[in-house]
Amino acid sequence: MDSIPSVKTDLLNLPAASDVLVWFGHSSYFMQIAGKRFLVDPVFSGNASPLPGTTKSFAGADIYSVDDLPSIDYLVISHDHYDHLDYETIIALKNKVGKVICGLGVGEHFEYWGYSPENIIEKDWHEIIDLGDEFKLNTVPGRHFSGRGFKRNNTLWTSYVLEAPQSKIFIGGDSGYDTHFKDIGHKFGPIDLAILENGQYNVAWQAIHTLPHETIQAAKDLKAKRLFPVHSSKFTLAMHQWDEPLNDVSKLNNGAIPLVTPMIGEIVNLNDEHQTFKQWWKGIK
Repeated sequence: MDSIPSVKTDLLNLPAASDVLVWFGHSSYFMQIAGKRFLVDPVFSGNASPLPGTTKSFAGADIYSVDDLPSIDYLVISHDHYDHLDYETIIALKNKVGKVICGLGVGEHFEYWGYSPENIIEKDWHEIIDLGDEFKLNTVPGRHFSGRGFKRNNTLWTSYVLEAPQSKIFIGGDSGYDTHFKDIGHKFGPIDLAILENGQYNVAWQAIHTLPHETIQAAKDLKAKRLFPVHSSKFTLAMHQWDEPLNDVSKLNNGAIPLVTPMIGEIVNLNDEHQTFKQWWKGIK
C-alpha cells in the first residue's frame, strides 16, 4: 500500500485560544479546548500488539511521537486493549501528563508502570468528573470487552461525554451498537461532535464493534451535529480493506450528518460546524 498521507501540525506552538482536535490515526487524538489539553488512547509505538512487529502501523501513519506533544492536562483511556493502551507510549508520556482518567481497574496498569496513584482517576460508568472551569467528563457505557494477554474483562471499558464550556463531545472508544447510544443521546444530546469507531469490524464481531451503518445510526441516536469516524487508517486488525470503513461510512451517510474525516495531523476546528474535509483516502493503492 502507498504511504498514508498526513500533515505535520506544530502542536507545541498552537495558539492558546484555539479549540482544535488533531488525529493520529486509529483511535488516538489530541484536543485543546478552552485552554485544557486532552490526549485520548495514544499509540505511538508503531505496534498494536504485545509481540513486537506483529501488528505494525501503515507507512506514513506514524509521523508523530510523544516529543511532538505539549504537556497534557488529561490523558483519557477508553480501555486497556493494546491498540488503545500502549506501554511504550504511556512510559514516554509519564512526565508530560497531569491526570490519567480511565475505567475501573485500568489504573493498576499505570501504577505498575510508575504513575503516581494520586494522579489517576478511575471511575465506574455513570459517574461525573469535575475538571473545573465549567468542564465535566461523564463516564457512560459501551458494549465491548477488555483485557491484556489471556485475561479478559478484569478491567472496565468506558465511553465519555466531555462537557466543555461551549460544546459537548462524545469520546466513544470501542463499542458494538445497542440501546445505550440512544440513552446517552437522550441524557446529553445534542452532541456537537461524536467520535465513534468505524473500522476493524467483522459481522462475527458485531456485538463488540459497530459496522459502518451502525456507526451512522449511533451518531443519530446521540443527536450528533458532526460525526468523526475513527478506528481506521493505522493498523490492520480485521479482514476488510484498509479504506473500506471510510468509503462505506461516507457512501451510507450520503451527507446526512456532516462527516469529520481529517488526514492524520490535520487540524479540526472544534468551533466550525461547517469545516469540510477531502476524501484523502481516495486513489491510495
